[in-house]
This record gives sequence, C-alpha cells and structure tokens, in this order.
Amino acid sequence: MGKKVRVLIIDDSASVRQTLTRIFESDPDIEVIGAASDPFMAARKLQEDVPDVITLDVEMPRMDGITFLRKLMAQHPIPVVMCSSLTEKGSETLLQALEAGAVDVILKPKIGAADHLAETGMRICEVVKSAAHARLPATRRRFSGSASASGPAQKLTADAVLPPPTGKAMAKTTEMVVCIGASTGGTEALRDLLERLPANAPGIVVVQHMPEKFTAAFARRLDSLCEVAVKEAVDGDPVLRGHVLIAPGDKHMLLERQGARYHVSVRTGPLVSRHRPSVDVLFRSAARSAGSNAMGVIMTGMGDDGARGMEEMHQVGAFNIAQDEASSIVFGMPKEAIARGGVDRVVPLDQIAREILAADARR
Repeated sequence: MGKKVRVLIIDDSASVRQTLTRIFESDPDIEVIGAASDPFMAARKLQEDVPDVITLDVEMPRMDGITFLRKLMAQHPIPVVMCSSLTEKGSETLLQALEAGAVDVILKPKIGAADHLAETGMRICEVVKSAAHARLPATRRRFSGSASASGPAQKLTADAVLPPPTGKAMAKTTEMVVCIGASTGGTEALRDLLERLPANAPGIVVVQHMPEKFTAAFARRLDSLCEVAVKEAVDGDPVLRGHVLIAPGDKHMLLERQGARYHVSVRTGPLVSRHRPSVDVLFRSAARSAGSNAMGVIMTGMGDDGARGMEEMHQVGAFNIAQDEASSIVFGMPKEAIARGGVDRVVPLDQIAREILAADARR
C-alpha cells in the first residue's frame, strides 16, 4: 500500500465541504486532513500541516480563490485543484486560475443526486490523485507515495463506444488530421502548442479532460490567442485546415470520414478509461476512419487514457508523437503510450508544433 494523498478542502459552503469529504473518504488512496471555510482559516491550517493537494473554491468571503492561489504559488507552491459551480462566468474565471498555477478543475458535486454523485465522485478523486503527482514550476511534488490513479469501479475501454479498427491501413490522401489527447496540465500545454501553429496548419481535433461548459470558454480563449481558429466541437463539424475542434466536456468526440472529407461525431456514452471525453475513443475512431492519414499526439496527463488508442493508430500506419517527461506536468499518459509501443517519437512540448508541420510537409 502506498502513501495516501492528503487533501485540504477550502470552500465557504458547509454542505460542499461535507460532500467532498465523503467523496474523498470513499477512496482508500485519499485522506482528508482538514477543511476551511475561507483562505484565512486555510492559511492557519497550512502553518500546522501541509497537504499534498488543496481543493479551492473560486468565490469565497474575505478573499477570493484566485487571489489566494496567486499568494500560495508565490510563497509555498502546492498542487491546487479549483472547485467551481457549472456556470459560463465561472468557466471564464477558472481560466484565470489555470494561468495562475492551478493544476486542474473540478465541478462542485450535485448534492442529493446519488446516481450523478457516484460518477462525479470518481472523476473528482481521479483529478485529485493526478494533481498529487504534478510538477509545479518552483518545486517537485511533495507526494512520494504510489497511490493508484485507479479505483474500485469498472474501467471501460473504447469498446463501450465503438468497435476496434479492422486493421486495414487506409491509403494516404492529400489531407492529414492531427488528433491530440491531454489531461492534467494540458490546458496550458495546448495553448503553448497551438500558439506556435500557422493559420494554414492541418486540421486538428483535441480531447482535453475537463468539465462541461469549461471547454467552450477554453476554446474561446485559445481562439483569441492563436492564428488557427479554435472552437468547441458540435456534432457534424467538418475538420478543416487551419481549424481546431475541442471535444465538449462530458461528451465523447469521434473522427468520421465521408469520401475524402472528415467530420466529428459528438455523442454521449459511458466513461471510457474513466473519462468522458476519452482520448482512447478519439484515437480509436481516427484509426478506423483515417488510418495513415492521421497523426496522434499524446501530452501531459495522469493515467493511461489514449495509450491503447495510440497503439491502434500506430498499427494502421499513423505517425505518433508523445510529449517528453521533462516538459510534462504529469508524465503518465505519454509514458503509458510509449510503453505500449504506439509512439514513433518523443519530443519536448516546444517541438511538437514543428513535428506536426514537418509531418504535414512530408505528405
């Protein structure tokens, strides 16, 4: 048994603190060491005991969460997961939190919805355990245990959404589709990558693990920063050169082909590799629909979502790259994809855009 991930909960709602405590206590790899109703109370607790991870509310009395986050990152960096209500305004604020140093984002659990709470609780626990392994700018992670990113719930594969590829490699066409998967640390890594691409870059589809509604704000932010056009995907959207489609939170996104044209299918379905959207689902759909016309990119993130799908892409002739350990906030997903043999090249974050453009030029 490895060391438990020790968590401090900061939220002004007593019911939310209680619900999060119950969720964390249901996971044998997590221990709640305390809860605070505002940042001032939290600061006093931090003087007594330093947790591995903090869950932090955005809007609180006396000091808002982002101000506290900035002070914490400047003085004593600890992995922080922001906890927010499901609102468009909240989503925009959470983008500021990620820029300020937050590792990831969770939605506040819906109190009283037992069926929803089980799935939400699993997602929350996965995010917190991933955060415990995050590399922060000014420090290495303090958590040194081996708490698993898995839990007791059944872990479904992409078989739950679509069948495996046939194994027949598709002939190359003139257009390449880039399929990208990322999780913990991926929001800022994706910004770095997409900002380096020109307006005529090949069409790109992205699965980034994040809550619903948050993906729309994330896409708008990237669109304002990048030469490529970025939007949250809608069912039936075409995959076009110079455009990036972000899978909507809580929906799977699949790549499909009609003739020489590609589009995306956005659909509901069970959690795959404990995620929705799932990188494995996107990558498998690329193996089925694009074959050697696809390029796979797997980036920072905890767990193994995308590793199987990338292997399937590799088997049908796709060219795949993985972000290297040194530039990853969490090296879990790239490491698993490399171990399965589906990766052709491992490169730092700042070289991924160059690899995409080079692969496009070779066609």
